[in-house]
Amino acid sequence: MWIADDWKDYELLDCGGGEKLERWGRQLLVRPDPQAIWESKRENPGWRKAQGRYYRSAEGGGHWDKEKLPEQWQMRYRDLTFQVKPMNFKHTGLFPEQAVNWDFAREQIQNAGRHINVLNLFAYTGGATVACAAAGAQVCHVDAAKGMVGWAKENAKLSGLGEAPIRWIVDDCAKFVEREIRRGKAYDAIILDPPSYGRGPGGEVWKLEDSLFPFLKLCAQVLSDKPLFVILNSYTTGLAPSVLGYMLHLLVAEKFGGKVTWDELGLPVTDTGMCLPCGATGRWIAV
Repeated sequence: MWIADDWKDYELLDCGGGEKLERWGRQLLVRPDPQAIWESKRENPGWRKAQGRYYRSAEGGGHWDKEKLPEQWQMRYRDLTFQVKPMNFKHTGLFPEQAVNWDFAREQIQNAGRHINVLNLFAYTGGATVACAAAGAQVCHVDAAKGMVGWAKENAKLSGLGEAPIRWIVDDCAKFVEREIRRGKAYDAIILDPPSYGRGPGGEVWKLEDSLFPFLKLCAQVLSDKPLFVILNSYTTGLAPSVLGYMLHLLVAEKFGGKVTWDELGLPVTDTGMCLPCGATGRWIAV
């Protein structure tokens, strides 16, 4: 398991009974988590004192009890700063476990010894975008949601990267990649963080199990002649990390060589010493 254990502003305090208790800066949140199905003694007082709590609804979705929470606040990871706030579907605008991938990408870029052009697809609020830009890369940030792209721009400014070479694109990711292929554009690194299910601006349906392999096949066509890395994330619980690795092997490693690895992502749990699984990642790197 690749564990994001270098946070100062974030801490997973305890989890169990389908929920997790987290510290986001000075704020304590309780949110549902489908992986935390074991029991917890809930001895941590934060379970009772949390400023924000997300309740699932039996009809689907849910709602926040957040009267004690500020509307938004800032979080830091190393030299990066992010704006977070409680959103629909329990999210905050940041996935702390992805910090291990941010660190991986930064290390690859900094050690490349050449200019690196990164394509970040389904780029959300820009965690990977600002990490790559901070390492000196040129980044193309693509997401179908205009609000998320605006949020990512804000995170870039907060991290001192407002003038960094980042292209901000609001578009369906597949359609954008198809156009880049026709334009003859190429990227040295690609980061993909696709949703389990979603719709593009034109109503295009995305279902991970059906769409991921052909989409990755499409993305492989915009890799440069000397690509550096590819990161593929999944939060679909039924998809094993090895599946991501096998796809990268078939579509990237068989053409460019290099090395493919895969694993679960995890967050350390302070009160128990366990690690909570938080999705999966496959990585391809040039060797």
